Amino acid sequence: MGTEGENVRVIGGRYRLEARIGRGGMGVVWRATDQLLARQVAVKELALDDSLSDDEARTQRDRTLREARAVAQLHHPHIIVVHDVVEEDERPYIVMELIDGGSLAERISADGPVDAREAARIGLALLGALRRAHEAGVLHRDLKPANVLMEAGTDRVVLTDFGIAQVAGATTLTESGSFVGSPEYTAPERMSGVRTGPESDLWSLGALLCTVLSGESPFRRDSLGGILHAVVMDEIRPPAQAAPLLPVVRGLLERDPERRLDAVEAERLLRAFLETGRTPRAASAGYTPTQRDVPKRKSPVQQAAHPSPPPVSLPAAGSDRAPKRSARTMLVVAALVAAVAGAGVTAVLLVNHGGGGGGNGGGGTSTPSASSAPGTSVSASHSPSAPAAPGSSASPSPAPTVTVTRQQKPTAASGPAPSGYRTVHDPDGFSLAVPDGFTRDPQGERIFYMSSGQTFRLGIKATDPEAGGPLAVMRRSDADGPSTNPGYHDGTVTSTTHDGQPAALWEFTWNGFTTAEGARHTYDLCWEEGGRMYDVWVSAPVGKVTQAKEYFDVALDTFVAP
Repeated sequence: MGTEGENVRVIGGRYRLEARIGRGGMGVVWRATDQLLARQVAVKELALDDSLSDDEARTQRDRTLREARAVAQLHHPHIIVVHDVVEEDERPYIVMELIDGGSLAERISADGPVDAREAARIGLALLGALRRAHEAGVLHRDLKPANVLMEAGTDRVVLTDFGIAQVAGATTLTESGSFVGSPEYTAPERMSGVRTGPESDLWSLGALLCTVLSGESPFRRDSLGGILHAVVMDEIRPPAQAAPLLPVVRGLLERDPERRLDAVEAERLLRAFLETGRTPRAASAGYTPTQRDVPKRKSPVQQAAHPSPPPVSLPAAGSDRAPKRSARTMLVVAALVAAVAGAGVTAVLLVNHGGGGGGNGGGGTSTPSASSAPGTSVSASHSPSAPAAPGSSASPSPAPTVTVTRQQKPTAASGPAPSGYRTVHDPDGFSLAVPDGFTRDPQGERIFYMSSGQTFRLGIKATDPEAGGPLAVMRRSDADGPSTNPGYHDGTVTSTTHDGQPAALWEFTWNGFTTAEGARHTYDLCWEEGGRMYDVWVSAPVGKVTQAKEYFDVALDTFVAP
């Protein structure tokens, strides 16, 4: 809404500021008249940071103006048109086209979530805008519903504030613990300070799609510390309304930027949905398997391996070997502690050693995941120790353990199976969603659902609780790994929780069933619930772990115990 009657100012000798139509953390947006061309425009008056020195303020101002001028060179129907960049009294102003219509955030607030077809249409428009910008070397860095405009009358989707919300070189977390940007839509690699690239904008798009479909970001919490924890560590559970577009949403919300769905593939999937009403599965991303990428897998004998919640891969730079991964984890913990301290929240991260255990091969991701509920207070302490020597039965390098209460997870009964899946009610009493075409193959106390040719093997096992709980069971399986899984390597066990219950995630790689097929990777989660111990795992060739991880995540998301 505009505020008429304010003091009229003219900037750049031609733009008359007439009414304030928006205000945010980056400044004020005015409706204005370009007196030279006699047309209406929008002018963004960027806020100045009073805490900066004169030199720092000048550097920031110059950098912002450079980026704004770069955005002005972009031409795309879904990118806001930047007409001019001016400076008045050492304050930068961005002159843009005036869009008649509110933001996507305002639309959701007023009318509620949209259906899957409209979400796909919006997603395609934003992907086109992002691809054009990324090709020109411009990152958005603050993609969220408030920065997407919906033109009245045409419903044209327009992405605004490119490169303005955070200029290149700025950090996400300040020394005081305050956050730069919109944390609910910020990629985990930006949280940890590792990198920021086109992949980070795609993560934000995944969170945005969840929001337009359900009305709320999947990372919404009641504190900054809770949001950061949700983005970096919690199990990622897309809302039930995202089921028709699940392969896209899950692919974009992949914590490892190297394995995240790229813009081309995301566009292909969304177009297929608009044409057919179904979203095909994403093509496997090409990458070199590493310890992080390849979860440990159990031997055929131990295929009763323990299930693990959808692991979250922490972004990393450089080597993916265990010590490096541990260092990345500590980096994230440091970021969380800094942010939580700045937000006045107490956070506790318990860092323990993951131990060995033995089991069947499964498929999933390599990052541990934990869940948290809004308002939960957590504390953090570290207990560093040397990583186990290769081939030894000692516990692997430390991994984060988060003990918190998670929100109630969606169950199979809470909505239809995702596109490309069906819900099965197993004769053993449990139910879960499995990919279309998977067939049941009971093998004693283990129940398998397998793809054609057994490329993907999804296993479920229910037993009485064992001494030491899930973590001890998985550590024993990891210790037995070399004897039960030929070529066993890169095994890790992480203590976590699943639906508020103690759990352990086991990942490993081994030589596989045949030389022709090659190495396989397993994702395995074990937890206790209702006096029983459950184990769910997925295994697949290492070249298909991205797809295997999706199967693993969906199985855990939809699993309902008897």
